[in-house]
Amino acid sequence: MKKIAVLTSGGDAPGMNAALRAVVRKSIYEGLEVAGVFNGYQGLIDGKIELLQLGSVGDIIQRGGTMLRSARCPQFLTAEGREQAMAQLRRHAVEGVVVIGGDGSFRGALELSRLGMPVACVPATIDNDINGTDFTIGFDTALNTVIDAIDKIRDTATSHERTFIIEVMGRNAGDLALWAGLAGGAETILIPEEKYDMPKILNRLRRGTERGKKHSIIIVAEGVMSAAELAEKLITEEKVDTRVSVLGHIQRGGSPSARDRVLASQFGARAVESLLRGNVKTAIGMKNHQVIEYALEHVFEKTDDGFSDFDKGMYTLSKELSI
Repeated sequence: MKKIAVLTSGGDAPGMNAALRAVVRKSIYEGLEVAGVFNGYQGLIDGKIELLQLGSVGDIIQRGGTMLRSARCPQFLTAEGREQAMAQLRRHAVEGVVVIGGDGSFRGALELSRLGMPVACVPATIDNDINGTDFTIGFDTALNTVIDAIDKIRDTATSHERTFIIEVMGRNAGDLALWAGLAGGAETILIPEEKYDMPKILNRLRRGTERGKKHSIIIVAEGVMSAAELAEKLITEEKVDTRVSVLGHIQRGGSPSARDRVLASQFGARAVESLLRGNVKTAIGMKNHQVIEYALEHVFEKTDDGFSDFDKGMYTLSKELSI
């Protein structure tokens, strides 16, 4: 193998640049040429491919977002679009591709592998919803952003003696809400993996009021419902005085944490190593604090409930500590 390409796709996540830096510098260290694909799969189809040097990724390890940029690409969902992408890779003599992104990006990589292109996928999404890895790049940074917001909201919630509902991202996974809720001391956490019980939520609010609690914090994952919908339910059921905060895309931005920078560096370098060893369909991840490689198809395998990596014990603990 003499030349590989790297692209970032889907929603951006803090640490993507750190992963990109690792891919480029590890490739050059190993004697490979490395090309950057700009604007994700759309850029791949359009041939926006440029050779990268050491200096190309200088001073980016601390920057959020992705210097390669990202874009949605309905065209890549078609067989014709994928063939155009492969034609561009052949034209640039690319022999392997590192894909940095989330679930949709990995699905695109799987399609490339089916057309004969070796791929190595690096999980980068704040949702932490990639099957087979304990953590994804960007999750830790987003988590700390959410916790910082909870702490600030708690101050005003106490001053006004109100119930605040905070809506966080996560797509169809509840990791961000669960970890932030537990770390932030939320009274109630609503996640897609567990059915919510409105009477129990109301009872918990009542108990808090009865023992003199000045405020309540409810964290709701976007995959359950919007904060506005939940507020409407609480008002309808018991006229709870609520205020809504939707954190939105602030969760995706900002300088990556030290943990995300290290994780991204490890994942990016391991992806290059995987391609050099001749692997053709690999996902990079972390299990029990060790960087691992596993079959890309495993990312899309789900248990009967659809949540194979859900930490039930952490969810139970959050309820026990919010009595």
